[in-house]
Amino acid sequence: MTDALSDLRALLGGPHVLTGDDTDRFARDWTGKWRANPVAVVRPGSTPEVAECVRLAARHGLSVVPVGGNTGLVGGTANEGALMISLERMAAIREIRPEAGLAIVEAGAILSHVHDAVAAHELMFPLTLGARGSARIGGLLSTNAGGSNVVRYGSTRGLVLGLEVVLADGRVLDLMSELRKDNSGYDLRDLFIGAEGTLGLITAAVLRLVPAPRHHAAALAAVTGLPAALRLLRRLQQATDGAVEAFEYMPRSYMQALATHRPDLRQPFEMQDHAVMIDLGGLSRPLSDVLEEVLTEAVEAGDVTEATVAQNEAQRAHIWEMREAAAEVTFTRLPIVDNDVALPLDGVEAFIDRMHARLAQMDPGADTLIVAHLGDGNVHLTVYPTDEAQLDAIRAMIEGVTVDLGGSISAEHGIGLSKLGTMARRKDPVALDVMRAIKTALDPENRMNPGKVVPPRRD
Repeated sequence: MTDALSDLRALLGGPHVLTGDDTDRFARDWTGKWRANPVAVVRPGSTPEVAECVRLAARHGLSVVPVGGNTGLVGGTANEGALMISLERMAAIREIRPEAGLAIVEAGAILSHVHDAVAAHELMFPLTLGARGSARIGGLLSTNAGGSNVVRYGSTRGLVLGLEVVLADGRVLDLMSELRKDNSGYDLRDLFIGAEGTLGLITAAVLRLVPAPRHHAAALAAVTGLPAALRLLRRLQQATDGAVEAFEYMPRSYMQALATHRPDLRQPFEMQDHAVMIDLGGLSRPLSDVLEEVLTEAVEAGDVTEATVAQNEAQRAHIWEMREAAAEVTFTRLPIVDNDVALPLDGVEAFIDRMHARLAQMDPGADTLIVAHLGDGNVHLTVYPTDEAQLDAIRAMIEGVTVDLGGSISAEHGIGLSKLGTMARRKDPVALDVMRAIKTALDPENRMNPGKVVPPRRD
């Protein structure tokens, strides 16, 4: 191992090859559940240096684990004795082309920095989430992150035009297309988005930008149930020509936890069983009047019982902060069974009802916390069991309810280590065989973030 470290220091310089205590800030993810014990963390400053690091790792028999902002929740960077490659020095926003509606950025760029840079051109990169101040583009692409604006703009995969990727053998794959249409063979770009570094290491991307809304309107509304919430969503989409940017479900379980752990985030009305956060964005007209009209109609129809519309940007930011505190609130208790599932919009209520009924039979004393991107069917369900021995059984039950309703066991957080068992149980066996074949073709020595995403074959 000494030879490997000497070669890496000769390539990058001593300050950019971290060992021992200097790797501590990379050694745990945001949850604190998953640990890394790397042989070293290297910080290359260019794509050729990344490629040479990967080649050096191959020569010395080291696995390679990419690390971005380390804001993941599924153990995607956990490892023992691997070479971790941080792209924090590769954080440049190389180019913004307003007329083409694109930005070319390096994988180490922090999401909020991208937001600020393109905002100067009255544009927006519409991916947003609570960790935007630390999450890096490479990690967001590697997990196909979702966030709060998926209802209007789609998840990360739909916001990327091109990629640059270092493969397991050190070759650089140039997929830096700036095209909106390209039908020339297999869509290789999408192989790497969501692959969590298991097929290659993303070093740069061409991002699709959209015009920044000039007008916003936000509200928190108490609804009589999930069917009423979906009716409200449909009314808003119709009244605003699809200007709904976020539609977030925050039921009593979440609002109670929020009141306990973030009392500074004052709630605008008495706690209700069901609440939704609404955010609209428009280019040509103010939307507050439209929002108030639709909410008034929903009150008259019996779907909304109470609502507060933000009167200024500070109030809008306050409503957003109530929602974006979810991760902080969720991990205030342990042990947990955290789930990130996707369902058809009209299947969310059935999922919650069936899950609660079965959980009551398995662990009557268990608590739950739910918050959801209701506009795209993504439910974040956390179960706090009374018996740690029930963790796996509860997870398997939730998987079963999800799949029975036509859902997916992962919506936006990725697979990492935490959902390998779920993949083995619930993913189509033929799909898993195809994934293994792709992994073997691109990484025959299984060195790129090994043990993540695709479970081993059971003989």
